Amino acid sequence: MKYMRETKILLSGMALAFLAMGALAPLAFAQAYPQGQNAGMTLEDQLRLARERIQEVRENPGAGSGTPYLDASGVIGATIISGSIFGGIFVAFVVRAKQIEKRMQQNRALQ
Repeated sequence: MKYMRETKILLSGMALAFLAMGALAPLAFAQAYPQGQNAGMTLEDQLRLARERIQEVRENPGAGSGTPYLDASGVIGATIISGSIFGGIFVAFVVRAKQIEKRMQQNRALQ
């Protein structure tokens, strides 16, 4: 009986995920491929923008890629900040679990 219930829950979850993908796929397609005449930049606009970027890099060779790795909004900064937050949550859970385990051992010793 327990096996049937677990299988039913698993199949229900898979069906829900399948339906959610079907509902959300058109939204992702709409964002990636705009429709209509004035649906974004033309090829000429994209080429002009690429040429401007190349020119900017040539004029400032020591500026790097522009990715702020050590900035709080950059790659490493965001990794450190999120790691600190989730690490703090992890430590809080471990401390709480140890307190509960210690309290349970004390209760067993008293009985």
